[in-house]
Amino acid sequence: MVSELQTNQNTIGVAVIGTGFGQKVHIPGFKAHHRTEVVAVYHRDINKAKAIANSQNIPHACDTIDDILNLPVVQAVSIATPPFLHYEMAKAALQAGKHILIEKPITLNVSEAKELEQLAQKQGVIATVDFEFRFVPGWQLFAELLSTNYVGNKRLIKIDWLGSSRADTSRPWNWYSSQDKGGGALGSLGSHAFDYISWLFGPVRRLNAHLSTAIPTRVDPASGELKPVNTDDTCMLSLELADGTPCQVTISAVVHASRTHWLEVYGDRGTLVLGSENQKDYIHGFRVWGSQPGQPLQEIEIPQHLVFPQHYPDGRICAFIRVVDQWVQGIDRQQAIIPSLREGVYSQLLMDLSHKSHTTSSWIDVPNLT
Repeated sequence: MVSELQTNQNTIGVAVIGTGFGQKVHIPGFKAHHRTEVVAVYHRDINKAKAIANSQNIPHACDTIDDILNLPVVQAVSIATPPFLHYEMAKAALQAGKHILIEKPITLNVSEAKELEQLAQKQGVIATVDFEFRFVPGWQLFAELLSTNYVGNKRLIKIDWLGSSRADTSRPWNWYSSQDKGGGALGSLGSHAFDYISWLFGPVRRLNAHLSTAIPTRVDPASGELKPVNTDDTCMLSLELADGTPCQVTISAVVHASRTHWLEVYGDRGTLVLGSENQKDYIHGFRVWGSQPGQPLQEIEIPQHLVFPQHYPDGRICAFIRVVDQWVQGIDRQQAIIPSLREGVYSQLLMDLSHKSHTTSSWIDVPNLT
């Protein structure tokens, strides 16, 4: 059956599954994009689904995934639920022949991620992952400068991603506190870091990881009692890239730092630095500096063609719209795009190996993806 939306090439009907990040970023992002229309929303509580649909002027509200996928107007699905729900939801959407946009980490392990990638290829649908940093102006300038061989032969890469989102000990226990549910700083932040390391610098040859938990218990809102936290909130990662470059990555969600997200690349011809001190918006505020040996760092202006054309109250929407735009282009052309599930699989592989490295206290070789 061909829906009304499918007869109009200019509009893609999207169902949003997940109403936390989905309400904050996905729904407004799809509404802002000229080629997408949010036609349905899912919440396991039908009353909440209806309330969201009514407040956002969305025509359909559902409390089962099957109901969402059976709607003729739904051509594509965005999945913004916690990680432990991703695999089953994405698998169902792909089996139904729907294009998908999925949050990271895409699954709980690399086997599930590979299965989704293969299923998307078999079904001939376009799947993308919300790896937002590829679409942020400062990061795009940084990538362009690296591609011009600005730093020459790389000698050292340092990455610090430091924040306080989990620093409050009174913050209650939730899925983020459970490794079985895909929680932890490695999943939420490391998944991004592994993707942009691959994008900017190429594949990883081997890695060593040490994961720690600064806040070992949190209050369970259901019982009011302290419940163990078995996920990491700080990650120390040493990587050796395929070209031999050493890369040191420090990630923490429990520290109060003025330099929130910083990348430094040192080469034989120059230095590039990308950083943001924005405490409230992890998308905006990035600036780029460069220098030649013996010279002071100087800021490099971000060219106008890379700058976001419009700002939103939630800065994440700006980058998300660019992810959507890439996705829509892929759907139009019926051609795989980057980032695809392939990039999600690679990020998941590095996370799995980081856990293995931490458990075994050893360096782990990274196999080539097959």
